[in-house]
Amino acid sequence: MTEHKKVHRRRKGAGRRLSYPFYILIRELVRVFSPKYRITGAEQIPEGACIIVGNHAHMYGPIESVLYTPGAHVTWCIAEMMIWKEVAEYAYTDFWSMKPKRVRWFYRILSHLIVPLAVCIFNNAPTIAVFRDSRVMRTFKETLDHLKAGERVVIFPESLTPHNGILWTFREGFVDAARLYYKREKKPLLFVPMYVCPRLKKVCYGEPVAFDPEAPIEEERARICKVLSDRITELAVSLPEHVVVPYPNVPKKNYPRNVIQTYETTED
Repeated sequence: MTEHKKVHRRRKGAGRRLSYPFYILIRELVRVFSPKYRITGAEQIPEGACIIVGNHAHMYGPIESVLYTPGAHVTWCIAEMMIWKEVAEYAYTDFWSMKPKRVRWFYRILSHLIVPLAVCIFNNAPTIAVFRDSRVMRTFKETLDHLKAGERVVIFPESLTPHNGILWTFREGFVDAARLYYKREKKPLLFVPMYVCPRLKKVCYGEPVAFDPEAPIEEERARICKVLSDRITELAVSLPEHVVVPYPNVPKKNYPRNVIQTYETTED
């Protein structure tokens, strides 16, 4: 048995409420009925361990990561979407709180109805639970296990703070995985930029950026995020003009186009 399969086996069954076969059925239905993406730039992905960083594009980014990411891989998933008691509140706040007031009651109900499905999907899919509290070291430990096994880890780090009209500002904490990986493996980890474009049915990978273990971690977090943001934006702008599917669930009439905009910096 390969090492990456051992990693998945250790995780299997944790927190699941519905069966793995049901997840497989859902996954294959999504594969059949969702858009088929064309991948460009796959040669930019190194052999073995790396972190792929992309735009969230609503649900399209995570769906693409499960169905189309080359090689053995796992995806970071916010832990609240994997825990029965926390799904509803998180789903409403993160997905639907920006909906018009007249329909928010419907999405309040929907956020409770999706709980069994969310717990089934996110606990059976190849995911790593992302905690933002004292349990965060569990996230990094599992991430390191997968990287050590030679897998790619896919991360969608956008926050709700606008950046340039194509991307929303990245949360920087994910860069610490590279610092911990270097301490364990003595190898600088590569971060690969990825742009998910549902409207053109394309996934584009760009030139990787390497973690510098000699730089102060605060500076390296900022540098890595800036380089990745710039390169993802370049991938988006290089494509024919199209509507960008944003991270926040805003009305479709407010979706931006792949044109760089300027925003004042605010705290998230």
